[in-house]
Amino acid sequence: MVPIIPSKVKAAPCANAHSVVLRFGVRELAPALMFRSKSNRRERRQAAALQTNAKIFVFDASGRIRGAAPALLGLARGDDTVPGIGDRPLSSVRPDERTTPAGRFVAQRGMSTRGVDVVWVDYDSGVSLHRVVTNNPRERRLERLATPTPADNRISYGCINVLDAFYNNVVNPSFTNTNGIVYVLPETRPVRWVFGSYDVTVPQQSIVQAP
Repeated sequence: MVPIIPSKVKAAPCANAHSVVLRFGVRELAPALMFRSKSNRRERRQAAALQTNAKIFVFDASGRIRGAAPALLGLARGDDTVPGIGDRPLSSVRPDERTTPAGRFVAQRGMSTRGVDVVWVDYDSGVSLHRVVTNNPRERRLERLATPTPADNRISYGCINVLDAFYNNVVNPSFTNTNGIVYVLPETRPVRWVFGSYDVTVPQQSIVQAP
């Protein structure tokens, strides 16, 4: 079976945090505003943020958005990883253990066990941001990225998969010769509970109840 190649996904044009909030309707906490962490501003780090509705945003060191795209994430809902899961073979990981952990991670480029360059998000747990893996046609990963709904974007073992073009043109340059911060928004815990210790600014007008 040959995977169906999705139509071209347009990255968001350069924009400031406020326009990102308006354009993408971020509910729990605008990823762009999360860049306002004091440590990020001080260290001038690149940043990426993943929403639970399977959208990823990448920002430059000044807080301006470099691009946005759909992403695949862990099959199971949850904000934690199973201790020691990064040392286990994939064949031993149960479906309910295939989560993408929430939190703030210092990420950097590296090599996967397959010899492919990735951005390691949580190295000990084996979670990385990388080009979409298509070696199992039954998973239909390219098709999932092409659909307009995030309902079918849960398929990975916890890693964040994006289209090759987005990885090559946005992610890879952003994390070359520097580390960065990756934020993964929680889905079972309050955002403030997960990110409160990092001085995340949450303007009152950005807090909107999901329908």
